[in-house]
Amino acid sequence: MRVHYLSHVPFEQLGAMEAWFQERDISIRHSLLFADGALPTPADFDVLVIMGGPMGADDDLQFPWMSTEKALIRDSIAAGKKVLGICLGAQLIARVLGAPVTPSSEKEIGWFPVYPTPAGKSDSIGKLFAEAPAVLHWHGDTFAIPDGAVHLLESEGCRNQAFRYGDNVLALQFHLELEASNAADLCDACSDDLAPGRWVEDREALLGDPQRFVTTRALLGRVLNAFLA
Repeated sequence: MRVHYLSHVPFEQLGAMEAWFQERDISIRHSLLFADGALPTPADFDVLVIMGGPMGADDDLQFPWMSTEKALIRDSIAAGKKVLGICLGAQLIARVLGAPVTPSSEKEIGWFPVYPTPAGKSDSIGKLFAEAPAVLHWHGDTFAIPDGAVHLLESEGCRNQAFRYGDNVLALQFHLELEASNAADLCDACSDDLAPGRWVEDREALLGDPQRFVTTRALLGRVLNAFLA
């Protein structure tokens, strides 16, 4: 299996996914879009992973690579490649599939539970969240669920947390991949986002419990097993 991931900013990398792929001898390549990295073609990989970032999913004029990135995502979906989007990556998938991405009524930053939707309760990935685990959120925008997609997960702070499109596309608004060090980098890079809010936790709450990262790393493994099987 060959994985190619798209990175939009230096502090949004594979995190815990890297070790999971390496343990299975999965080939990993990447495009650092913030450094003008060249994009692959769908023939170059089996799995496309689209990481997060602070930009918006419609910021094509500000980030010239975004329109070509969207074209790659569209072509990869059409080619039947596995496509996994996280945070901004999930929003980009939604846009490619024709759904709007808009500002949330409130930012959601911190450890909050996600719950399976009625459709998610019978889905192989949605059912992994049956116990409503607390996961790490960091976003101010939200996607609509594209036509033809299955809405899998929701939270109290943001209804649309995950969807599956066919068997080859998975979009997650939240972050299972962040290790404690990755989360600390995110706190440093985006500290202005931590202004008090109903669904915003402070740096101490975000980083203070190392066990949370261990728990979500295990959940990430189960999600990847289910999605890539």
